[in-house]
Amino acid sequence: MKALLGLLRKEGYHIRRDRRTLVVLVLFPIIQVVLFGYAIRTDVRNVRLAIVDPSPDYATLALRTRFAATDVFRIVAELRRPEPLAQLFRSGRAQEAIVFAPDFADRLARGLPARVQIVTDATEPNTGSAMQSYALSLIRDYERDLRAAGSAVRIEPELRLRFNPTRESANLFVPGLLALILAIISSLMTAISIAREKETGTMEALLVSPLRPWQIIVGKVVPYLAIGFVSVLGVLAEAHLVFRVPVRGSVLLLLAEGMLFILASLALGVLISARTASQRVAMMGALVGTMLPTIMLSGFIFPVESMPRVLQWIAGVLPATWFVRIARDIMLKGVGIAYLWPETLVLAAMVLVLLALSARSFHVRLE
Repeated sequence: MKALLGLLRKEGYHIRRDRRTLVVLVLFPIIQVVLFGYAIRTDVRNVRLAIVDPSPDYATLALRTRFAATDVFRIVAELRRPEPLAQLFRSGRAQEAIVFAPDFADRLARGLPARVQIVTDATEPNTGSAMQSYALSLIRDYERDLRAAGSAVRIEPELRLRFNPTRESANLFVPGLLALILAIISSLMTAISIAREKETGTMEALLVSPLRPWQIIVGKVVPYLAIGFVSVLGVLAEAHLVFRVPVRGSVLLLLAEGMLFILASLALGVLISARTASQRVAMMGALVGTMLPTIMLSGFIFPVESMPRVLQWIAGVLPATWFVRIARDIMLKGVGIAYLWPETLVLAAMVLVLLALSARSFHVRLE
């Protein structure tokens, strides 16, 4: 027992001296619980709703007020004609639309079925079903209130799903998996590659060469960029042939956006490796820095709009968040660069920032 107590005392001293590991062991579970608790949500909030009301009357205004009063919906457009809806859905400005028939109130007054159409973006099947159910429940509640007041009314909702009418889950997960796989592989490859150079001692040979730090980074990134391009081709072919996920937009645009995202992930891997001294630490840093945020915060599984504002801000600085949006819009909505240029500019800016930080960290670390 005396020897065992001595061993336990020795391990206690080791833990006390390794403050960084102790902090990680204590704080990491707390951070995970907070992150999972706020990010894993199946409820839907802040749904971007468009209202098409050709002839506003007391009934349509009453229903519009009910939609505006709830925290589930946020009215972003009030239209008189349904033609602009296509552009609103393609650009992502609207996730759902309520289209009233021109004679909505008149048919209610005469005891005839009043028609209203609920159009939902089903790019994310689970979110689309939830949005549709919320809208339908509000309409049914209004119908019950009118009947309770003594009116013999009947409202006939017509349900429509856009972009993914069959609600195939593969259409949701495959574009997100594309971002997850490319992010992990790309960052992991460069992080391990540079860390291996440090461990084997071959980095000194590069340092005494005429190459500058940014040239070393380019030399490390470009070969893996070519490998990433082959990975994009393979994943897209598998998505279309095996899972039957459509690619309604430009394949060339999707490949170009994929290369931009791979470049951002490679730059992140260089940044991680510049701050670490071993392959094991670099590998763990690449996995933690890409896998968990991509799964939880990028919109891959859970809608970003339903997360707290702080997590939405964190999601906004993740390259995967923007690429998931781009991949889904190209594959499912068939949109082009005319709709995706804001996301593309944000992703390009992230690439420049990550490359600049990588070059600076690499230079400071190696000197």
